[in-house]
Amino acid sequence: MPTPSRQLALRIAHVSDMHIEPSGPGREKFSRALRHVQTLSPAADFVINAGDCVMDALYSNRDRALEQWDAFQSVLSSSFPLPVYHAIGNHDVWGWGLRTSEQDLYKDDPLFAKGLAMQRLGISNRYYSFEQGGWRFIVLDSVHPREVEESDHPYTGKLDDEQYDWLVKELESTSASTPICIVSHIPILCACELIDGNNEASGNWVMPGAWMHIDARRLCSLFWQHPNVKLCLSGHTHQVEDLRYHGIKYLTNGAISGDWWKGSYFDFPPGYVLLSLYTDGSSESEYIEY
Repeated sequence: MPTPSRQLALRIAHVSDMHIEPSGPGREKFSRALRHVQTLSPAADFVINAGDCVMDALYSNRDRALEQWDAFQSVLSSSFPLPVYHAIGNHDVWGWGLRTSEQDLYKDDPLFAKGLAMQRLGISNRYYSFEQGGWRFIVLDSVHPREVEESDHPYTGKLDDEQYDWLVKELESTSASTPICIVSHIPILCACELIDGNNEASGNWVMPGAWMHIDARRLCSLFWQHPNVKLCLSGHTHQVEDLRYHGIKYLTNGAISGDWWKGSYFDFPPGYVLLSLYTDGSSESEYIEY
């Protein structure tokens, strides 16, 4: 039962990893998920989209990337009644996985890399913040060019220095009495990715830097200086995890697409998370199969 110091502030639908393409079941099922969000009672105040809107723009030519974004936008149209706040996912970035010779064809295109995702999502900056219901939300861009040359992935989970400096200022300028929610596509901290692959084969646990923020130590150390950081939301893993560390909830919140539209992934079915945020900085979450 809520007390005077713990009143419901916001209800948020957190969706992620839609992986929409022109054909296949994605568009119809994502539309079903959004219809389900609209039936929630009490109603959700807004939606947070943690990224991977399209199946894969990383390895796509321009036409293929545009087709996928057209398909995504055909579902999340202007008729959807709730505000949606977006983060950029790794599969939303156009062209980083192409051969160098192919990238050279597009490198002068203003939509190359993150430009296309920003245009289609209607965001003017790749990271930003906003306030609602007495909470401050900080949306990060966690996808950056790979640091390890032999990596199988063309990206690494981290913040660039410019963004990190901005984040420091955002935290410092937020009142200590205002609870903060951090949103990133790639988890800042998680455990579930340890078993998503043969990561113990060498005799030591080895997790790719594309699966969890490689700068997690730096970010966690920063958050410890700001006890009002209460919640970190992410997608990327297609798994559902609630990890508590130093008073912060690190939630990886599943995937609208489940196992990329092939059923459940690690027994986690397609779904989204309903978050209840309270005035005292506490929160509750519920995974919903739509």
